[in-house]
Amino acid sequence: MPQMAPLWWEILFLMFLITFLAINILIYFINNKNINMNVNKNIKMNQFNWTW
Repeated sequence: MPQMAPLWWEILFLMFLITFLAINILIYFINNKNINMNVNKNIKMNQFNWTW
């Protein structure tokens, strides 16, 4: 079985790493926007006067 050169392993690793990070960043920002929109609509602000 032929072996890959070390440089090709590094390029393959970097390709997977960049793809993984890009997908995670996209998922984070997509979910972050959806959560903020839903939270802002559902939260009712209650004013409390706390006295100690």
